[in-house]
Amino acid sequence: MMEVKDLNYVYPKVDAPAVRDVSFAVSPGEIFGLLGPSGAGKSTAQRVLTRQYRRYRGQVVVLGRELKSWDHSFYERIGVGFEVPNHFLRLSGRENLAFFASLYGGATRDPDELLERVGLGDVGDLRVSEYSKGMKTRLGLVRALLHDPDVLFLDEPTAGLDPTNARVLRELVREERALGKTILLTTHNMIDVEELCDRVGFLVAGAMSVVDRPDALKARFGQRVVRVCYRDQAGPASAVFPLDDLGQDADFVDLLRTRHVDSLHSQEATLDGVFMEVTGASLTAGA
Repeated sequence: MMEVKDLNYVYPKVDAPAVRDVSFAVSPGEIFGLLGPSGAGKSTAQRVLTRQYRRYRGQVVVLGRELKSWDHSFYERIGVGFEVPNHFLRLSGRENLAFFASLYGGATRDPDELLERVGLGDVGDLRVSEYSKGMKTRLGLVRALLHDPDVLFLDEPTAGLDPTNARVLRELVREERALGKTILLTTHNMIDVEELCDRVGFLVAGAMSVVDRPDALKARFGQRVVRVCYRDQAGPASAVFPLDDLGQDADFVDLLRTRHVDSLHSQEATLDGVFMEVTGASLTAGA
């Protein structure tokens, strides 16, 4: 669905490329997370992929065609959810959606159904100037889905949302994947990454450092040990055991038999820890 090979982009009057030799592919029905600190090249890469920046070097194929060979019909096939969506503030939510629906040549989805799905059904006739940031974010996702695109580009889709509405949007994104949509997600929210992404790629200084599944990355950069938290007569305590051949570890088995165990934790790395290990920078720095 999306294939990038040796992508380079250099801004005018700048010597160093903002994106250099970046390669990755995204399969149909996959959610791919593009992660990295501010200035890493995520926005540049996304603008290339959405045909906003066309002076790139390398090969970028989306929906089976090199981007440079697409015309305006490309925008009938993709949806973009911006971190800071630009709505018409004097229009209502429904009027905004009616206007954007008129820009597409094909059929569009029922705006009322989508508004209800994101919890905006009862404020659809309210001027967007009266919406909170979170409401504007939800309306922005509805706008991205309105023309039923094959590919979605989502930038910080849960920014400004409370936990309940963030969960609703994540569920909606998963539903779109189940329908076969391909999704490129850029975010600093590790909950979104953990719950949504099939694979992730880490960008730093314009280059792709590593690409893999979140669970594989955490296992690769974590420690193969298990920490057991338990209680004995002296109070709370913990012990660490090698994960390999754990069932044959006599001390581990004895602890399970003779102590009150509160919890067991494998010591896989966090995604933020993976990023720091690979790049030496914090994923959330500059967010």
